[in-house]
Amino acid sequence: MPKESSFDVVSTTDMQEVDNAYQQTLKELAQRYDLKGSGASIAFDKSAGTVTVSAPSDFVAGQVIDVLTGRLVRRKVDPHALTWGESQDASGSTIRKTGTIVQGIDQDTCRAINKDIKGRKFKVKVTIEGDKLRVSSPSRDALQEVIAFLGEQDYGQPLQYENYR
Repeated sequence: MPKESSFDVVSTTDMQEVDNAYQQTLKELAQRYDLKGSGASIAFDKSAGTVTVSAPSDFVAGQVIDVLTGRLVRRKVDPHALTWGESQDASGSTIRKTGTIVQGIDQDTCRAINKDIKGRKFKVKVTIEGDKLRVSSPSRDALQEVIAFLGEQDYGQPLQYENYR
């Protein structure tokens, strides 16, 4: 048995599930009576991790985003995994909204998580390793407390806990 137990705090999104939700949203856009002839469209770029909604108005774009969000929730993808930008004017008096899929934890969020853990004075050691955090401690109970604490916090993106050993 190792002297120290540890786990990693990561933020990943299953791109296949996002693609499945996108495909279901496309089908619903073609079938729903209020969106069928509206000129709304949605595009997903798996390699870049972006979803682009094009619609004649902000209201219709919001409806398309709501449909996509509902499909993501049904596929067990956290809606916070998609960060939407501002509406942009596009050609033909339409608007475009681009959403970025969150992969990894940025440095500012890593520092905020680290600061919050140290502020609660848990008996753990936190190290930032690129886009994830490693939390280690001799006590597994302290690690469980940190997981419970982080589960209660909102950092604007979903967090997962991996490699618990």
